[in-house]
Amino acid sequence: MQRRRLFLAATVAAPVVLSGCAGQTLEGYASEKPVLDLATYFNGIVDAWGIFQDRSGQIVKRFTVVMDCQWKGNEGVLDEAFTYSDGTTQRRIWRLTRHADGRYTGTADDVVGTANGRTRGNAFRWTYTLALPVDGKTYHVDLDDWMYLIDDRVMLNRATMSKFGVRLGEITLSFTKRAP
Repeated sequence: MQRRRLFLAATVAAPVVLSGCAGQTLEGYASEKPVLDLATYFNGIVDAWGIFQDRSGQIVKRFTVVMDCQWKGNEGVLDEAFTYSDGTTQRRIWRLTRHADGRYTGTADDVVGTANGRTRGNAFRWTYTLALPVDGKTYHVDLDDWMYLIDDRVMLNRATMSKFGVRLGEITLSFTKRAP
């Protein structure tokens, strides 16, 4: 009986332990160019197009975003206006702070607590908990958000959404910074 319990525990734990070893690291992007400076990229108007895919890969939501971004010193405001394919709209206003050690923190009305991020090379990793309304209820879901600067105007973004460590889906975005 003891041996069976140990085997069962190892079987359940193995995928969780192994999945923790298989992820990308921010340091892997340290030498990538162009170097991403959030205050430079997210300054002015940025347009984005995105999709949300469920666990099976099915696209369940399409959207566009117009972002009005402004920085003063180490403080930034990203005012995001979402329009979804079903005609609904949403607004999120991020308030970001750049810290001396290269970290970023941020808050928004639908973010639980504080978002934390860091840049290295052309990449930015941003993690936070979002209060997500679904069918009249609000769920707290975790986002692991990775952004990759392609050139001075284009950035790609992939985020994994999870709850209790279980992947719920992925968000993919393409950002284009408008010419000044």
